[in-house]
Amino acid sequence: MEKNADLDIFLIATPGLENPLCAEAQSCGFAEAKAVRGGVTCRGSWSEVWRANLTLRGANKVLVRLGSFPAVHLAQLDKRARKFPWGDFLRTDVPVKVEATSRKSRIYHAGAARQRIERAISEVLGAPISPEADLRVLLRIEKDICTLSIDSSGELLHKRGHKEAIAKAPMRETMAAMFLRECEFTGDEPVLDPMCGSGTFVLEAAEIALGLMPGRSRRFAFENLAEFDHDQWQKMRESNTAQECSLTFHGSDRNSGAVGAATANAERAGVGAMTRFLQRSVSDIKPPEGPAGLVIVNPPYGARIGDEKRLRSVYGTLGKVLTGRFQGWRVGIVTSAPALARATRLPLLQPGPVVDHGGTKIRLYKTDPLR
Repeated sequence: MEKNADLDIFLIATPGLENPLCAEAQSCGFAEAKAVRGGVTCRGSWSEVWRANLTLRGANKVLVRLGSFPAVHLAQLDKRARKFPWGDFLRTDVPVKVEATSRKSRIYHAGAARQRIERAISEVLGAPISPEADLRVLLRIEKDICTLSIDSSGELLHKRGHKEAIAKAPMRETMAAMFLRECEFTGDEPVLDPMCGSGTFVLEAAEIALGLMPGRSRRFAFENLAEFDHDQWQKMRESNTAQECSLTFHGSDRNSGAVGAATANAERAGVGAMTRFLQRSVSDIKPPEGPAGLVIVNPPYGARIGDEKRLRSVYGTLGKVLTGRFQGWRVGIVTSAPALARATRLPLLQPGPVVDHGGTKIRLYKTDPLR
């Protein structure tokens, strides 16, 4: 696949977390990484596409631009789609799903445009078309320019492949990783989550500290593309060896089921030896022995009328415990309501940007080390 050595790569971000994803891509050496609305653009070869899927903790998907051409009516789209070099990218034996969108274009019927691409792939290349296919070809028509891309990831990248047990209202791993980055966490300090749920913050922190690649346990759609080099891919995956780390990462929750789920998830992720999960209420948490680090928590937000008033006491208790017992620790709180964040009475810094968490608008509230 190295015949296309300079591809346009688009890393889809959670809305509001484009900047930390860009910082991650730049720190990992992805060429020309630039934050744009909805994600990060960068350039590279197909092996860089593989590496992005394997190593980036904050990307939701990795899309690859295959090419573009102008078209102002369906006949023109049909003709140019049939001349497109599908065989450079797709295999004749792998089913493909096609999705299309149109905006500010004379070809305004996205369904009809999708059908033209499907026909070109099936009749010219001979590949089967299936709405259930894992491999997706994307057509975007904007201002009469047709851009063809491929989803190289398959399933969303927050599905790391080793987390089976999920708590209520979970935070996606990709979001958790970016909030950890926004809290300046680099893997060299302990982390504690006093409302850990299924353990997402704790697991991500432990994996970062060990240097484990987030995509090490799963498959990707690009493995079904033409000329995919299995041996080269295996070498890339096997190059990841865990670093030494003497830290322990802690989570607690008042729900015993959540504690059990988090413990099981940690074992599957290979970080069980450096994580500890306890059943505790917020009022009972204490700093573990050793150096100060980061307390990061995603408390309940309260979606119904009256919930916020009830939750203020929970946030108040959290703030009181942290202020009284966690001197030297920094705090990161993810919540949807500024009033709840203020209820902690912690010395909060300017909040981070608004982030879309499944339709709920949330923000990260941080502190400097507590005194």
